[in-house]
Amino acid sequence: MSRIGKKPIPIPEKVKVEIASGFITITGPRGELSKEYNSSISVIEKDGNIYCTPNNNLRRTRECFGLSRTIISNMVIGVTSGFQKYLDLVGVGYRSQMDGESLIINVGYSHPVILGPTPGITMKVEKNTTILIEGIDKEIVGKIASKIRAVRPPEPYKGKGIRYRNEYIKRKAGKAGKK
Repeated sequence: MSRIGKKPIPIPEKVKVEIASGFITITGPRGELSKEYNSSISVIEKDGNIYCTPNNNLRRTRECFGLSRTIISNMVIGVTSGFQKYLDLVGVGYRSQMDGESLIINVGYSHPVILGPTPGITMKVEKNTTILIEGIDKEIVGKIASKIRAVRPPEPYKGKGIRYRNEYIKRKAGKAGKK
């Protein structure tokens, strides 16, 4: 049994939880999230907590047990405080800017890369080399951050590219000089 799955999920005061057949909807101060959960997992609300329990002992159920609990916990955290990811642009001339709702990134290509708005996600540019992505759904925040990082992933020789804040890039030695 999953140790994570056994933990109860505390429900803060301002959060409202609705559990219907196979769906859970969580409403809080920052918005509303709704997800479908696996039918082999039972989700109940009791005494200000949410509990997940497996319906059987199959391998697939055990795999989904801890995952379901973590997804529901992330939903509760998202509607109360939200999630954010920072991306740093490292390289000479690398910069970004906002044009209305669109993000424009200049990272050494012959053209700027333009990323349109995503519903439920807020993008901000701090300085010219830091991008902040905020939202209530952890999955979407991570997808948008990885999509932006994929425009110019960090390379191992000079370390140039778009990286997550506090991401460590293992550096390689360049060519050996001629003797």
